[in-house]
Amino acid sequence: MTSRTTAGQAGLADCRIDAVDVHAFEVPTDGPDGTEQDGTLEWDSTTMILVRVHVCGRSGLGYTYGDLSVASFVTSKLALLLRRQDVTAPPALRHRMAPQIRNAGRPGVGAMAVSAVDVALWDLKARLLDLPLIHLLPAYHDRVPVYGSGGFTNYSLDRLT
Repeated sequence: MTSRTTAGQAGLADCRIDAVDVHAFEVPTDGPDGTEQDGTLEWDSTTMILVRVHVCGRSGLGYTYGDLSVASFVTSKLALLLRRQDVTAPPALRHRMAPQIRNAGRPGVGAMAVSAVDVALWDLKARLLDLPLIHLLPAYHDRVPVYGSGGFTNYSLDRLT
């Protein structure tokens, strides 16, 4: 029996969150002098927080950049709260997570933790429904302009291009 069949036979409403995995990866920068710069700061690594939510043999993936404390926050405040919850309503789960970040401050670490989990929940729901995520999220336009910003100030123009 495949994972898809398991989720389909059980019905989405019966699929409850089995686990939330959290991993932190420190990724060294590869700028010309081993650093990256943006005009305000210089750094030699970036920490990525990866969250996977598991249900009915399937997984959803979310991530954010931030301090290692973001991963600790997901583990200590959000993972247990989500266990055995219905995966079909990511907005309701986000609402359940909101009080957990109150004392940590809604901006910053708390918001980064909730964001990574929220993205994983939406990704998981799209996978369970076998839909592209763009078809699951509310759409207001059939096209959007593309905008790029940023760029590392210590990169050559060729590399930025």
